[in-house]
Amino acid sequence: MFTILSAGSGSNLPKVIWRVEVLNSKSQSKDGNGEITKVTWRIQNFSSFKKDQMLRSENISVDGNKWRIDVYPKGNNVDHLSIFLTAADSATLPSGWTRFAQYGLAVIDQTDRRNSIARVLTYEFNARDSSWGYPSFLALNELEDPKRGYLINDACLVEAYISTDRTDGLISHELMLETDSDKHETKENQTTMKIESAIEPEEPTDQDIDTFFSGLESKLLNSKIVVSQEEAKEALAKLDEAMNMTPVDFYNSGKFSPLKQSFKILASFKYSSTTLTLEQKNELLAMQESLKEVADRAAKAVEDKKHLSEMESMKLTITNNLDRNLVRYKEVESEVRLVDQKLAAFQQHVEETQKEKEKMLDERNGIFRSSKRMKVELEALEKKWAKYEAKAEVAEKEEKAVEAEWERMKDFISSLKGKI
Repeated sequence: MFTILSAGSGSNLPKVIWRVEVLNSKSQSKDGNGEITKVTWRIQNFSSFKKDQMLRSENISVDGNKWRIDVYPKGNNVDHLSIFLTAADSATLPSGWTRFAQYGLAVIDQTDRRNSIARVLTYEFNARDSSWGYPSFLALNELEDPKRGYLINDACLVEAYISTDRTDGLISHELMLETDSDKHETKENQTTMKIESAIEPEEPTDQDIDTFFSGLESKLLNSKIVVSQEEAKEALAKLDEAMNMTPVDFYNSGKFSPLKQSFKILASFKYSSTTLTLEQKNELLAMQESLKEVADRAAKAVEDKKHLSEMESMKLTITNNLDRNLVRYKEVESEVRLVDQKLAAFQQHVEETQKEKEKMLDERNGIFRSSKRMKVELEALEKKWAKYEAKAEVAEKEEKAVEAEWERMKDFISSLKGKI
């Protein structure tokens, strides 16, 4: 069993209980040490908070990285409780930093832990997105509903599960809501949070609460109750309302625990004209067992689909970071080359000037050689020019003679057309 420490005074934070545990899940880990840091934060005087007021936890060290939990009890510009995980030391980290975390956030139903609201995330934190979570984690009207167990004695219980292990599914709803921490191999890391006044009395553990209410539930279920027809109708109406929800909406509504009493009422109901058959009672009992399981499966399916979207977001973030690194790498390479050019500027200038001179000399010599060759060809052409002119004159006379002969033959052929 874990010890809860709370001491100190002088802080303007509400009275809290603050506990940090390290759970060891090496058997499930495929890509890390399997350690999960569990943080339990009990926030009292909850109604005293104002809208948009933020509460920051103390820093939490996970594998040498500093984290904290940011909670807006009355919402961050929304009518929901808002909760985020934040890289606590982001302002002091070097440019281009990234930090992976697989984490779960939960608001605990203190009357039935199984009805707690829990969300699981994986995210690659960076300088631009150093805080990531849920602006609309739990609607305030649900949170403050006296029929629910989220606020007991004006206190809200928040839990966070944080790991740098990249094993898919290491942190799950089952771990957060149903697994008893005392059954894990753990090493405890205790810390304190300052409070306003005297030391708080030790709170009962989750195991104590679960054991008490499980025993109470069993006792009530086994007791004989006389059910009126009105009670049966009301119970049936509650079940009908639940069945008209989608499985995921039912999972998020937290209405499973109240429905247990409805199942019990209907199974116990006896009336002269409407007594349920044995098969119907058995069906009700079986439905009570399977209803939560079906809703859990639906919620897990939705969460798994969301997980792909989160992975795509993480992939996009990593890709963008790589793009920025590549751009900066090319900039640095260019700067290095510029420095090298400046260091060797004089020597390079001399070498380039010498090469330019040699190139111009080669071009000059080439021009001389080609001009000399063309001059010789011109002189030879001029010597034969009179011969070429005489030959052209004879060719012109021959061309005229050929044309005259051609016309004669053409006329002869034409004269034959009228005789044949």
